[in-house]
Amino acid sequence: MIDYTQLYAGLQHIPALRPWLTSLPQQIAEGLAPQRWGDLPDWQAALDGLPDITPSSVNYRDEVRAGSADDATPEQLAQLETQLRKLHPWRKGPWTVFDIFIDTEWRSDWKWDRVAPHLESLQNRLVLDVGCGSGYHCWRQFGAGARRVIGIDPSAKFVAQFYAMKKYLGMDLPVDVLPVGIEALPPRLQAFDTTLSMGVLYHRRSPLDHLRELRDTLRPGGQLVLETLVIEGGPGECLVPEDRYAKMRNVWFFPTTATLESWLRKSGFADVRTVDVDKTSLQEQRRTDWMTFESLVDFLDPNDHSKTVEGHPAPLRATLVATAS
Repeated sequence: MIDYTQLYAGLQHIPALRPWLTSLPQQIAEGLAPQRWGDLPDWQAALDGLPDITPSSVNYRDEVRAGSADDATPEQLAQLETQLRKLHPWRKGPWTVFDIFIDTEWRSDWKWDRVAPHLESLQNRLVLDVGCGSGYHCWRQFGAGARRVIGIDPSAKFVAQFYAMKKYLGMDLPVDVLPVGIEALPPRLQAFDTTLSMGVLYHRRSPLDHLRELRDTLRPGGQLVLETLVIEGGPGECLVPEDRYAKMRNVWFFPTTATLESWLRKSGFADVRTVDVDKTSLQEQRRTDWMTFESLVDFLDPNDHSKTVEGHPAPLRATLVATAS
């Protein structure tokens, strides 16, 4: 069911992306290698067990929804929910398929509502979503008019979740999630009209290298949308946790917005603006029936929610936009 034939055919008609075809199939094969993901056969079996149901309608513009319960038999709906739950935990969403509501850990629709007003029109644009997870925002970008959306995330489980949704949202649509990181893209590609990097920067050992990688994905004049964790403060200030942050491993730099704006300008961007700063709430990130592991409430000081369990400032997320020079 995980099949990139349509993507490969589509890239043949995009001159700026055609060179990627020389390496992309092998990169995808390595990203989905069974020896890398011991649970991959189980995820594939969950996909294979999804019932064939034709949705009467789909919606990517106002939400991500496929069909209604009237499109399926009770037996099909029970089978569908059973197979979808085998792909637990569901992190980004929410999704609604045939009136089954997948209440994900993150209310990614809230983030989209904060980000979308600051996007240049996506009409007929080629979009790259770096660190896209299971692709929720990819569908919203397509719903906003993008002609093709490519999401990249090295997690094979996210790819499986994406394909579970794509089965009902439209297998032939130009929306894809690939099991690769940004380093898989050819250098100096300069192909995309819009690139989004949301929730990635603080996981990068070298934030300036990541910003330059993002710049190199964009055509001159293309728009970057960057969302990341920040701290309050002025120019030049940055938190570098020595160990974990909110129980997260592999975290490195938490700049102020002024510092981040400076990094963007230094990395070859112009028209840099901070357009939103938002404190993550316990309603936006939380444990649910579809994600039963620890969540934000477990990552904060139980006696002072303004701090993480390690004593750092609680999560504060900023969205910045910039133009590739």
